[in-house]
Amino acid sequence: MANAQATLGFIGLGVMGGPMCRNVASKHAGDVIAFDMNADAFSALEGTRARQAASVAEVADQADVVFLSLPGGPQVERVCLGEQGLVRGKHRPDAIVDLSTTTVASARAVAVQLKNLGVAFADAPVARTREAAQRGELSIMVGADTDLYARIEPWLHYMGSDVTHCGDVGCGQVVKLINNALVFENTMALAEMMVLGERAGVQPEVLLDAVSKGSGDSFVLRNHGRRAMLPRTFPEKSFPPEYVLKDLSYVSELAAQMAVTARVTELAQRYYTATAKAGYSGRYFPAVIEIIDQGIEINDSEGSAASAQEKTEPHSQVKDTVASLSEGRRHG
Repeated sequence: MANAQATLGFIGLGVMGGPMCRNVASKHAGDVIAFDMNADAFSALEGTRARQAASVAEVADQADVVFLSLPGGPQVERVCLGEQGLVRGKHRPDAIVDLSTTTVASARAVAVQLKNLGVAFADAPVARTREAAQRGELSIMVGADTDLYARIEPWLHYMGSDVTHCGDVGCGQVVKLINNALVFENTMALAEMMVLGERAGVQPEVLLDAVSKGSGDSFVLRNHGRRAMLPRTFPEKSFPPEYVLKDLSYVSELAAQMAVTARVTELAQRYYTATAKAGYSGRYFPAVIEIIDQGIEINDSEGSAASAQEKTEPHSQVKDTVASLSEGRRHG
């Protein structure tokens, strides 16, 4: 069982990490210490008892368990295992819980290395919107052994209304990647049908209202369709096509490892690559509807390869961690 007086650390106070850490700091009876490379990100914790750390090392020195909310696998690896990482000082946390989205292979590799150093590891990626993160109503998919899961589950409920033990380390990422792929692919399909329906004489709001009452209803229709594609509003600092492509590259990598031909995922990669190139880089990914509406051609070769940076980027010092550590993620 979780220790109510344990000191919890939190690294990464971005779009998702900030509200998640705020919930932890507001609900946990013990101390909470947080760090982000962008000192301004700590404003997300104003009014809580959370303490601001000056470095990753300071978090490691004081926390019993550390939660991470970082942009991807390379950042997780560096913060955990880099020269100034969580396990390099005199004091190591008992466990690290990664709330980020990474490859399955990365999660399992980090877990093995940490276990050899006496530190337990769980992958616990999150789903739902930033608003859900603010309300503490995320869905959290956990990969961990039974004992570690029992220990961390109460803390995860600070952030999530639905916490699912998916299996051993890596299984949380499997479920999260499948969740995200379904969201991205459903968004693309809904965008295509909204354009088709409007050109055939049905107003988009009427289409969504009617379909929401039938078997075509979905989370994507009620959220991405109504809130973004219907008003054609695609703000910055939301989940952009670049993040979509990173997650889809993780899915493609896993599919290749499992000898599954993921053709729908490959098509989605091409559409979201075109979205990023057509002026919607950095903007909310349902902008894919504009690509379809404008008839922009997609290249059959676009988006089919996983990110070279994700695959080849070497370990380096924590101070070199991507500055977007503070950007966090909006998880599917």
